[in-house]
Amino acid sequence: MVESIYDLSPTELKEKGIKVVLTDLDNTLIAWDNPSGTPQLRAWLQKMKEAKIPVVVVSNNKHERIKRALKDLPLPFVSRALKPLTRGINEALKRYDLEKSEAVLVGDQLMTDVMAANNAGIRSILVKPLVDSDAWNTKINRFFEKQIKQYLIKNNRFSTKWGHTLDD
Repeated sequence: MVESIYDLSPTELKEKGIKVVLTDLDNTLIAWDNPSGTPQLRAWLQKMKEAKIPVVVVSNNKHERIKRALKDLPLPFVSRALKPLTRGINEALKRYDLEKSEAVLVGDQLMTDVMAANNAGIRSILVKPLVDSDAWNTKINRFFEKQIKQYLIKNNRFSTKWGHTLDD
């Protein structure tokens, strides 16, 4: 669990054997209601590019929605990923000829992103949503996610501390 995808450094990822970052789109990479991104995002993407770590968007959104959201960010993507199922993750792994141990999925939701990574047998990093508001369909997931988090916290299986590195 890290505060933001922008906290992930190429050095740290490489030390963990990560060769590609698969990332959710809305509220992970960009605010769902602000698709242009931020200077911080552009700086992070540049660092990943210089380190030769591809960043691939794996989103449940339609192709047209992702293409429109990424018009100013030349990133490859997999649409209709069907998270928490593994279709989108498997497509990205095949596209880059990667072993499961070489990829990580970064996302802001337990019930879609983290569960998809677990189902696919790859590592996951949960990040805080970039903004507090959500699209209508995500609000339903957030309601159930809150219940699951409370259960996991009660049973000492979920931390309430957000880190700034992978070792926090």
